[in-house]
Amino acid sequence: MHDTDWLAERFEEQRPRLTGVARRMLGSASEADDAVQEAWLRLSRTDAEAIDNLGSWLTTVLARVCLNVLQSRRVRSEVPLDGDLSEPAADPAEAADPEQEALLAESVGLALLVVLDALSPAERVAFVLHDMFGVPFEEIAPIVGRNQAAARQLASRARRRVRREDASGEADRVRQAKLVEAFLAAARDGEFERLLGLLAPDVVLTADASAARIGVARELRGAEEVGGFCRYARGATPALLDGDAAVVWLRAGRPRVVYRFTARDGRIAAIELIADPERLAALDLVVLGG
Repeated sequence: MHDTDWLAERFEEQRPRLTGVARRMLGSASEADDAVQEAWLRLSRTDAEAIDNLGSWLTTVLARVCLNVLQSRRVRSEVPLDGDLSEPAADPAEAADPEQEALLAESVGLALLVVLDALSPAERVAFVLHDMFGVPFEEIAPIVGRNQAAARQLASRARRRVRREDASGEADRVRQAKLVEAFLAAARDGEFERLLGLLAPDVVLTADASAARIGVARELRGAEEVGGFCRYARGATPALLDGDAAVVWLRAGRPRVVYRFTARDGRIAAIELIADPERLAALDLVVLGG
């Protein structure tokens, strides 16, 4: 077998794991696929015979690519890039148990992604690599540019926020994410009564002029009317909009209409449909995987 074919075959053996790592780090399926492709390009330009552990090497390269992507996203003021590393080292007893690690590794739900999106890039990389995929801190440290103790602290701080011990600021976002996830599931399954149960009785749906031009009413009021329209959301995709759970309808892979939600008392109180191209281009939008 030609050397290139041999290398490509070995890479394909690693692709499922690499894709899982990238999707949990980035949330966005398209960005994750791009990151995995970049890892392949870097491997193809490297002397593979000099690599002792291909899986570890690829994970390290992929993590650095993902870290660069995360750092290039708009940094929210409430989440400093580096954070305070003066806190005590993490207690080993604080580490997630194997059952929890397995659960987290399988989960890419909106609620988890909302919390991960609130972490600094370094926290997110350290947490995903260690708690979800078991990468040791000695390998994580050079990826995030820290020593082992500091890398452990990054994961520890992220773990507390994911467990919501230190997540008062994300609590509302997490509740809304679960609500939006249920909304999208009900629309996809065609469960109208369940969809109605997620909407406040006086829910209001508004649409901008661009959305109206593609056939959406400028305003709908009440759970029955709004629920009837929202059944069309069955073809939409989950997203993060300014860090909050949202839904986006894609056309040819590009956002065409974004659903922005407002929750109140455990139900959806308002939905805004955004379709104006200039507004869409200005949004801090991350389209998520399925």
